[in-house]
Amino acid sequence: MTQLDKNELVREAIMKAREYGISTVLFRHAVGDRLGVNVTDMECLALIFFKGLATPSEISRYTGLTSGATTAMLDRLEHARLIERRPNPDDRRGTLIVLTNERTEEIGSMFASAREAINRLTASYSESELEIIADYLGKLVEVWEEQREELRQKSLM
Repeated sequence: MTQLDKNELVREAIMKAREYGISTVLFRHAVGDRLGVNVTDMECLALIFFKGLATPSEISRYTGLTSGATTAMLDRLEHARLIERRPNPDDRRGTLIVLTNERTEEIGSMFASAREAINRLTASYSESELEIIADYLGKLVEVWEEQREELRQKSLM
């Protein structure tokens, strides 16, 4: 077993979570460099990939960009053939943003090795360990969403 007391284990877990966050951001930066897009553009692509599609308003809220800056970013991504704007069938004035098929495969191939390694690592844990990991990560997401919203609210004051 471990020689660390609970306080040391808490600090260790927090540091590893921070390192994980930094590592994923740095990896996305490397992918962005290969695609010729910036960090905010990559975050936008990550949101669209995760959700399957998004509206410009959702992207603006997620990134914290103004509507004008969001439009400029979407123009860059469309010019790079990474996204497509499609009519929103539920709102004829609205637009949906989706990843293009050709570039999605290219991006997917950049993540393939990491995905396989993560799958192998994750599968090496027991069911009870996976429950704890999933619970912890899910709660971390909630904390970051709450903190982001708190900052957003403070900026509106």
